[in-house]
Amino acid sequence: MFRLLLLFLLPLAFSQQRVSDAVFFAQLADSALTLTKDKVIYDPSYFHIKYPGGDVPADRGVCTDVIIRAYRKLDIDLQKEVHEDMKANFDLYPKNWGLKKPNASIDLRRVPNLMTFFKRKGIVLKGSTSIADYTPGDVVCWNLYGGVNHIGIVSKLKSTDGKRYLIIHNIGAGQVVEDCIFSFKIIGHYRYRKK
Repeated sequence: MFRLLLLFLLPLAFSQQRVSDAVFFAQLADSALTLTKDKVIYDPSYFHIKYPGGDVPADRGVCTDVIIRAYRKLDIDLQKEVHEDMKANFDLYPKNWGLKKPNASIDLRRVPNLMTFFKRKGIVLKGSTSIADYTPGDVVCWNLYGGVNHIGIVSKLKSTDGKRYLIIHNIGAGQVVEDCIFSFKIIGHYRYRKK
């Protein structure tokens, strides 16, 4: 009897987790979309920010700040999550900036660090050219040119022809939603939900 009950309840539990994951990532896409209503100037300057829960000035930001702010609207502090993982696993993170130790003010604002964090703590997905492989709430990373990396979130909105999801990002014109998912070389595709 117990085995029969377990066989019935186990698929139900996995089904509920999938539903709650779908709801979470839809909410992440929605939270990112609300950011496009804020007037933000692209500003890659270094800012000393409080820890945890710190943010650059609300009218400033770069592509990583879109990700950070979208997750923060869902009560996930990527500043804290990334910093704690970097403190415990500093040797696994890129050394592109010559740092000798983590810096809670800047580490989360660097695309390669977010990519490392999402690889370690999230789900790594295929970076394909098929829109069927992308879901609202997915985080996508690109190489723009000459080693310049970029990051954005897949929205629920579709292109005018209905074939592609739009991307919420800040590539220099503030926090915007654009049809650009396949405009650059995709170098990372992730889903992250804090467990």
